[in-house]
Amino acid sequence: MTGFIIRCAIAALALFFNVYLFVSGHWGWGITFIFVTAIIILSFFRNENMILALNQMRVGNTEKAKKYINRIGAPQMLPRKQHAYVLFLQAVMNTHEFGFSKSEQYLRKAIGLGLRTGQDNAVARMHLAGICAQTGRKAEAEKLLAEAKRLDNTGMMKEQINQMLGQMKMAPSKNQMRMAQMMGGRKKMPRTR
Repeated sequence: MTGFIIRCAIAALALFFNVYLFVSGHWGWGITFIFVTAIIILSFFRNENMILALNQMRVGNTEKAKKYINRIGAPQMLPRKQHAYVLFLQAVMNTHEFGFSKSEQYLRKAIGLGLRTGQDNAVARMHLAGICAQTGRKAEAEKLLAEAKRLDNTGMMKEQINQMLGQMKMAPSKNQMRMAQMMGGRKKMPRTR
């Protein structure tokens, strides 16, 4: 919040200084300073930590990307699409720290706010399906994977989605896991010849 207030103060000072340059007759400097003011005002729409995190992800340094994305203190102050991407990246990068419930909550909120591309929506649904599969909600996970397959228009995630579907078919259902717990573990079946 303090970063937002500082950014507002700097933008207001730059705007007043720009007006002062035009009023005092320094037209050349006023026109030049318009670009500086525009950059400061555009920083309201693009968060610098978000840009740095995406750059680090592109390079492949996930630890630095996690550090930059966790620096964003109040993502609700950002524009709606950036808020969605901050929640999405925080949920994906901090799954081990947050746990399944908080990551699922962040992913659902990011999908609700709206991610820009179909590919990003597909990745978010695939991660959400993984969380649902881990918590024993197989039907919901299959539904989310079907949505991810539909949204993946480039076909980049086709292999990963098929692999997750195959793993879910091999995994025991929630009812089978409950029965195994009640029986005191998994019993060995006698071999049939």
